[in-house]
Amino acid sequence: MRTSQVVKYSLFVSCYLFWVISGLLIAVGLYAKLCKETGVVDSLTADPAILMIVVGMLMFIITFFGCMGALRDVHLLLKIFASMLIIVLILQLVAAVLGFMFSGMVLDKASSVMSRAVIYYREDLDLQNFIDYIQKKFECCGVKSYRDWSTNIYFYCTDTNPSLERCGVPFSCCIKEKGQTVINTMCGYETQNLMSWQAEDRIYVDGCLDKIVSWGRGNLLFLGSIALGLIFLEIVVIGLAVVLIYQISFIMERRKSTAVVRTKSIAEDEIVPNMEQMHIEE
Repeated sequence: MRTSQVVKYSLFVSCYLFWVISGLLIAVGLYAKLCKETGVVDSLTADPAILMIVVGMLMFIITFFGCMGALRDVHLLLKIFASMLIIVLILQLVAAVLGFMFSGMVLDKASSVMSRAVIYYREDLDLQNFIDYIQKKFECCGVKSYRDWSTNIYFYCTDTNPSLERCGVPFSCCIKEKGQTVINTMCGYETQNLMSWQAEDRIYVDGCLDKIVSWGRGNLLFLGSIALGLIFLEIVVIGLAVVLIYQISFIMERRKSTAVVRTKSIAEDEIVPNMEQMHIEE
């Protein structure tokens, strides 16, 4: 008697896929950490590269237990895998509930992180490229408005600022003209001196935080579907692990009971000839 091959290999394939993904996360995180120019991003909240490495290592360890436990039918490894996955699932649900209950606090934290990113815009090339991508993608500028760029020393709007970019904004805030092929990096100069209704023809005047929140609310169904899909997948994997644990336990108990029966039958077979021999001798 053996475990169900469908359950066994379904669990193994699922764990193996996440195992490979975890390895890629670790590799990308290490590459980003080693190739990063400065440690400015670290001061924002937490280094994304470190987060990727930590998450990748956790996934690697958990899925390793699942792969080996499913492949070799190791009862203990499957129990460890299922327990760790249940803990991760509970933490995800708790984080979702806390995020919903303290959404205002989350927005304040996000605003603080984005404000610091604006301040350190020129200090880290990766951070600069990321902010430029966000401003182009969501057609926004700054955190709450385009004037937030005055918190950056290069764009600080004062006559005493020697920077050529004073009172300006990055080129990623500019509205791209139709047919434009060459980027005009000076398109945002002196725009902080303009009123919003005057500047809206040249740059995006709305902040990125509101745009991102609006995008999240507009795509709530899509994001919720992804989250529910991941949770459902985790529950299915936990279910497969539990079924396999039950099957292995059943087989182990069956073998133990069979071994006991065989031992008793062997003992009885030995006792009967001995008794017959005793009668003969008498």
